[in-house]
Amino acid sequence: MCTGKCSKCIGRLLLPLGLCAIIANILLYFPNGEVLDAAKITDFVWYFHGILGAGLIVYLPAFLMLGAGGDGCCANRCGMLLSMLLSAMGFFGAVYCMIMSSLGLEQGPLCDTGDGDYVYPFRNQTLELMSREGIVRIHSAVMDTLSTDSTKELFFIVFISLAVFL
Repeated sequence: MCTGKCSKCIGRLLLPLGLCAIIANILLYFPNGEVLDAAKITDFVWYFHGILGAGLIVYLPAFLMLGAGGDGCCANRCGMLLSMLLSAMGFFGAVYCMIMSSLGLEQGPLCDTGDGDYVYPFRNQTLELMSREGIVRIHSAVMDTLSTDSTKELFFIVFISLAVFL
């Protein structure tokens, strides 16, 4: 099978993963479906790791991969070089999202203590101080989704990059 046809298939797989990462990152701005002040939202949400890293940056190689697979797809050296450069950029975007999601899982959500102070309970080991119901579960699920999506994107990008070289 031509690497262009393989990259077209992988480009189709990257698009829904990127969309899922963008939606998951947007959900982190509204914990428990509430609209909060910017100071009451977890720090790692503001790094846009799902929107930029696993979303928009991964879309660039995905759209290029979708354009591949035409006639003479294996003989286009300039296209293969551009594909490799954009794949490298998509690789770093997926790695960025994976690292930020892992750090966000480790840090945990920003929770209200009940008296108006917001703390990170995972840092202080004070899980009994949380007043917002389910925020830890939602935060963990969304960060885990971002980490899983970026890992899948990373696998697909590395797979097509190796297919081009081999």
